[in-house]
Amino acid sequence: MARLIKSTNNAYTNVSNKVVRDSNLSWKARGIFLYLWSQADNWKFYVSEIEKHSVVDGRESLQNGLKELEKAGYLIRSVKFDEAKQIKGMEWFLSDYPSNGKPVGRESRPRGNPSLRTTNNKNYQKQEILNTSKNHCAANAAPEFPWQSVIDYLNEKTGKHFKHTNTNKGLVMARHHDGFSAEDMQKVIDHQCKLWLNTKDMAQYLRPSTLFRASKFEGYLNAVPDEPKHEGREYWTGG
Repeated sequence: MARLIKSTNNAYTNVSNKVVRDSNLSWKARGIFLYLWSQADNWKFYVSEIEKHSVVDGRESLQNGLKELEKAGYLIRSVKFDEAKQIKGMEWFLSDYPSNGKPVGRESRPRGNPSLRTTNNKNYQKQEILNTSKNHCAANAAPEFPWQSVIDYLNEKTGKHFKHTNTNKGLVMARHHDGFSAEDMQKVIDHQCKLWLNTKDMAQYLRPSTLFRASKFEGYLNAVPDEPKHEGREYWTGG
């Protein structure tokens, strides 16, 4: 039997035991999470910089650990665009309590200076950490992809009450990162509602986890018949 003896200089990092004791995560993934969680307010970083803070693990090991955190729902990485719709960087949303779903990260991520946003469901840290990109302040940041409007439209069409959760955001943003537009998502919602809404056995599948699933979405979109452009709400421009 071993005994743990702690020695500290009072430089604390407060984190939920949920992530620390999550046996579904590797020790590597837990270590990466703790390193990111320990960062101070207004931390600006490059992914390549994080690699340099471990002389043992390289880029591939780090990327595998980050993907593991994404799969478990502790991390969501969102691509940020400027007014010209050009990729300008990323925002990392970090939570010490996983979402119920499994957000899928972008496989080919842009290089640049990401921002880190952390939240703490246990209120260990009072403030959210939001770091803007190196060359852009928050006041000049481009509007975020309107993922909330996608969920609102689904609720409007189905009469359901899906919330703006991290899980639903992860699903919608993942399809956006795959290259699909808000209009594509609207088309899928419209078409599947026509097929399923009044069908007792299928109406239950009019939900984000089914409609925006990576293995299903493109098939649903390709099944939409050609028709005149839908004259819906202006926010379906994807801007």
